[in-house]
Amino acid sequence: MTRPPSESGARPGSGPGRPARLSPAELARARAAAAQLHEEFADDSDEWEELSGPGDRDSLTDVPGGVRLQKVLAAAGVGSRRHCEELIGEGRVEVDGEIVRRFGARVDPQHQVIRVDGRRIPASEDLVYLAVNKPTGVLTSMSDSRGRKTMADLLPDVSERLFHVGRLDYDTEGLMLLTNDGELAHRLAHPRFGVPKTYLAEVAGPVPRGLGRQLLTGIELDDGIAGADKFRVIEQVGARALVEVTLHEGRKHIVRRMLAAAGHPVTRLVRTQVGPIALGSLPPGKTRKLSTKEVGELYAAVGL
Repeated sequence: MTRPPSESGARPGSGPGRPARLSPAELARARAAAAQLHEEFADDSDEWEELSGPGDRDSLTDVPGGVRLQKVLAAAGVGSRRHCEELIGEGRVEVDGEIVRRFGARVDPQHQVIRVDGRRIPASEDLVYLAVNKPTGVLTSMSDSRGRKTMADLLPDVSERLFHVGRLDYDTEGLMLLTNDGELAHRLAHPRFGVPKTYLAEVAGPVPRGLGRQLLTGIELDDGIAGADKFRVIEQVGARALVEVTLHEGRKHIVRRMLAAAGHPVTRLVRTQVGPIALGSLPPGKTRKLSTKEVGELYAAVGL
């Protein structure tokens, strides 16, 4: 005998006390709607922080009109919004030195210091951090009254006013860092913070075994003694040698002058690294943005 259809219109298998089953299509639509609601709630709802339990409260004062912390982290490239919420919930995010666990905390990324796992992140969207492979024949300047090629010519699409971190000679090539973060630029360039710079130098050879010890001990120059932090010979071919020199000195032409004083004048000089940032495979004349991780490493290198 055939059972008559239910007058209630309920789905088969959904009797009293039993929830109705959703079809796969309905389930997919429900999940999509929930995800969209989550994003909208995270961006716009002032009720978000009410979901935080009493144990998740902190004493950080929300900035009126500020930006939600997880949104700042995601915009800085730390990860997806969901991942940033997980970092906050795990107590791995600090604002002005205080651990924040509220997803709804509002902060000012322009003025507050935000750290993830102890590393500061570039939270302000106005700040620019670039690595440039400067070719020879380019001035380490943003303008030149004599019309010579400058760093600005390598950055046609950058409108911000940038500071170059230190200088490279007109005939020296390699890694330059540019930023509009004035405090970071100052500290990276100042010898007091001891940020090492590494150079590859092609010199007259052969290189004697004692050259490294001589450079590490210190070379007498006309403006005082200058010493390297590290030195190694990369290769020697006939009357030419390739050596690597690392130092935190900032005096003019310092690498060329040191090697010339030691009897090995430089024929080509390339800077390959500044602190934790390496030139890598960046072609001459090209530019790349530093990653959030790299900027955090620069902050750490100078105590910011």
